[in-house]
Amino acid sequence: MKSLTAALALSLLACATTPTEEQPGECRAEAGAALVGRAASAETGAEALRLTSARRLRWIRPGDVVTMDYSPQRLNIHLDAEGKVERLACG
Repeated sequence: MKSLTAALALSLLACATTPTEEQPGECRAEAGAALVGRAASAETGAEALRLTSARRLRWIRPGDVVTMDYSPQRLNIHLDAEGKVERLACG
């Protein structure tokens, strides 16, 4: 039984990725840092997707209710009260 448990653990580790490995379409929010301060627009969204390699985009305005589900392919663009990019985060 111990050998089966060890074999299962090793097989799971073999499938795991390390935090430094980049997956296709996985969001990299730090790559979009230059967009902070820009007005929300279709052009800003397209540039954010291009820079961060994210596949999906979610705009979040102050007071918006958002789901807590995590998606490594999604970029969240947090806006300030004036509709300008305040910060970017993946998830």
